[in-house]
Amino acid sequence: MTHSRRTPGPRTHSWTVVVPLAVAALLYNAWLLEAVVPTGLDARHSYVSELYAEGSPYRWLFGGLELSCAVLVVAGATAGGMRAVGGVARTGWWALAGVGVSSVADVLMPMTCVPSLQPGCRSVHPAHTLTSAAVHFCLFASMILIIWDARKRGRPENVTRWGPPLGAAALVSSLCTVGPLIGYGGWHGAAQRCHLLLVGAWLAMLSLGALRAVRPGGEAAPGTPGRLAPADRDSRGRSGRRAPKGLAAPPGVPLSTDPPPDRAG
Repeated sequence: MTHSRRTPGPRTHSWTVVVPLAVAALLYNAWLLEAVVPTGLDARHSYVSELYAEGSPYRWLFGGLELSCAVLVVAGATAGGMRAVGGVARTGWWALAGVGVSSVADVLMPMTCVPSLQPGCRSVHPAHTLTSAAVHFCLFASMILIIWDARKRGRPENVTRWGPPLGAAALVSSLCTVGPLIGYGGWHGAAQRCHLLLVGAWLAMLSLGALRAVRPGGEAAPGTPGRLAPADRDSRGRSGRRAPKGLAAPPGVPLSTDPPPDRAG
């Protein structure tokens, strides 16, 4: 009895990366619920962290959404790191997982009061400020490394093209949120909410890039089995045989090792 082995085809989409990051991109901006939930905060001059600060009326709603988002980021980034090719890309994905882990700590160590509503409440809360700094450090590390790897490899195309301007805008908006921490408040809430929209776009960009990692036409991502590259196809004749080592066929002329047909009459 003989057993036949199937030839492996191109890998399918990594839904373990696509789905968690796509949902996380939405949950990362759960603060949009401020439009329908009476939080009492002025979105222009308040931190989003105040939504789940101690004493906030909807602390468990916004804190729960933040925790759910963090878990999804860790799941999607871990799956991405396990599938990534090359040390730079893997490090970038693990840094993204660090964003999720730091966000969990951010919720578990919230602000102890609401600065924009309670006089005498300082914006600096040591533990919460430290976890927020860790979130931003991991975020920008992931952006730099993943974008760098994408530009080196030329894919995913959306990260290669839109990653640099998005990362720059995210950095500028992040810097505009530190005013209250150094004694200059005002409009930091608007800057932070713009920053969160950009981070959500970054997660959506990574999700879309993972979705396009293997295209329906059979074009595989680097390191995955797929169709023959054009250079490999050119070295084959019309009979499908590979040219012997050291030989090459002129363009348009098939190379064959079969003896020529007998043309004698």
